[in-house]
Amino acid sequence: MASGISAKHGLLTTKCSVFHSLQRKILPQAICIQRPTEVRCLRASTNLTAESQHNEKYCIDIVRSRDYDGFVSSLLLPEDARRSSLALRAFNVELAQVKNSVSQKTIGLMRMQFWKTTVEEIYRDDPPVQPVSAELWRAVKKHYLTKRWMLRIISEREKDLEDRAYRNLQEMEAYSENTQSSLLYLLLESLGVKDVHADHAASHIGKAQGIVTCLRATPYNSSRRKVYLPMDICMLHRASQEDFIRGSREQNVRDVVYDIASQAHVHLQHARSFSKNIPASAFPAFLQTVVLEDYLQRVRQVDFDVFHPSLQKRNPLIPIQLYIRSWKKTY
Repeated sequence: MASGISAKHGLLTTKCSVFHSLQRKILPQAICIQRPTEVRCLRASTNLTAESQHNEKYCIDIVRSRDYDGFVSSLLLPEDARRSSLALRAFNVELAQVKNSVSQKTIGLMRMQFWKTTVEEIYRDDPPVQPVSAELWRAVKKHYLTKRWMLRIISEREKDLEDRAYRNLQEMEAYSENTQSSLLYLLLESLGVKDVHADHAASHIGKAQGIVTCLRATPYNSSRRKVYLPMDICMLHRASQEDFIRGSREQNVRDVVYDIASQAHVHLQHARSFSKNIPASAFPAFLQTVVLEDYLQRVRQVDFDVFHPSLQKRNPLIPIQLYIRSWKKTY
């Protein structure tokens, strides 16, 4: 029976194929004749589509490789904001990696100036031919993003080229506010959220993000003989930069990590205190709290030993936890 059906199906397909072939040969009106101008327009449209897809893929790839947690969080955003979120995160990645990719401060300053000029050109509807710039321009046109937040991120990253430790925790928080919180303000705009409580939550989450990022990067930075942790807290616990460079796991080093991690936890608690007053449409922008909470829990489990090998491994359950938090519409 099955073979019979297959044979019939094959015969029908063959007949249809022959029929359409004959139709193309016999009927002149079936032939599509395009004028040269139409062909050029079609080619231009095809090229624009291909270029747009290339730009989007570039942003996806750079965020996935350099900011995986941000990449997964972006995938859970509403479709209307997803592409813009990836563009913003790609912009942030491009700026963040300047510091570690240049050998001279002058070169870093030139790259920062490029991005300042790029932002100005984006808002003049004349973006340079560069994937992230093109995607940013698209996001700005679609969501009317605020230029000030982008310029603030660039300016703060530019100051960070000084390559020195934070003098105190307040300086670290100010840096985090101007970079991570500014990025969250832009993400809220891409979600169409304009709410003062959401802005307050974003401010605290951004500060927590900046603090946790610095803690997570400490082993890597220390291996390069760089220490950026607040000097006032290090001095309070008599922990020298050499202690961190050696990867010390002594109690005074753990005390420094405890104080800094505790401040990140405080910011998360403050951010969540606004949850009842924030529109649900803002929650997707705050999914990163899952990642922050995970790190703070794990560093507590190893008694604030920032050099513990387990902290250098990515938690494979994070994508699932992000999905659950997204489904529950909480942060």
